[in-house]
Amino acid sequence: MSATVMQRRPAVRALLADRPADLLVIAGLGTPAYDLFDAGDHDGNFYLWGAMGGAAMVGLGLALARPANPVLVLTGDGEALMGLGALATIGARKPSNLSIAVLDNGHFGETGMQRSHTSLGTDLTAVAAACGFAWTATAATVEEARALAPRLADRSGPALIRLVVGAEPLPKTLPPRDGAYLKTRFRANLGLAPA
Repeated sequence: MSATVMQRRPAVRALLADRPADLLVIAGLGTPAYDLFDAGDHDGNFYLWGAMGGAAMVGLGLALARPANPVLVLTGDGEALMGLGALATIGARKPSNLSIAVLDNGHFGETGMQRSHTSLGTDLTAVAAACGFAWTATAATVEEARALAPRLADRSGPALIRLVVGAEPLPKTLPPRDGAYLKTRFRANLGLAPA
């Protein structure tokens, strides 16, 4: 990591600055959920409060079920590493409407800030490319993240975007924690009745 690194919240705001109205966003537990909420709550946001390692697979299921919607998974490097098999499955299924943005701070933030494999040489963009993703990119500045934003809706995926961010602690901005509320709100955004 370079000495001057991008902060994760400006990175997420830049990626979602011109959010398409039909974009659905799945946030992995912990800081990705806080960062998504800080960027602006939306009925098309679904915050995972558990299931570490599951965000990419939830996003895959959603992308396959809703091919008309662009789907973004916002996750961290720790969660992405925990669910590496998901990248292989996504590469095999090739949903063109799915993008995964990995906030890579090189640490397992949810378990005590131990160094993650990305700080020890694992390149998640190379892993995704080897799994058959249509494109990958790395953004290390807010401007680079903003430049990638239009690609979230261009249906040229699957894509993996690595956002190189700092590991500094930030105050928590907590999205709603009521799972039933989040599910019902998300379903209503899709035009579905409560289940």
